[in-house]
Amino acid sequence: MKITDITEKLDLKVLAGTDGLKTDITGGYVSDLLSDVMGNAREGQVWITLQTHQNTIAVASLKDLAAIIIVKGAKPESDTISKANSENIPLLSTTLDTFTIAGLLFELLKME
Repeated sequence: MKITDITEKLDLKVLAGTDGLKTDITGGYVSDLLSDVMGNAREGQVWITLQTHQNTIAVASLKDLAAIIIVKGAKPESDTISKANSENIPLLSTTLDTFTIAGLLFELLKME
């Protein structure tokens, strides 16, 4: 499954990183702790978080994550959007809470 697929099926808003929307997804990871993501997330996963600062993009780039989903309608800082665009990391948004979007993503990926 590709980022474009989950964007459409989960009604996610694309905030940045449109050049990376054709990236394949290998799974998902949920955490708001950058150190946890650096230590445990795997390449190709979609990271679900409430964090909106530009350090999230650095971590996603370091771990070769497929995309970041920001939950609860939180708005990323402008430097975060700029960094996501320069790194080609899709930055997505949802008004749903973490539990709900993680469950929906899990269901989509398990059907594949």
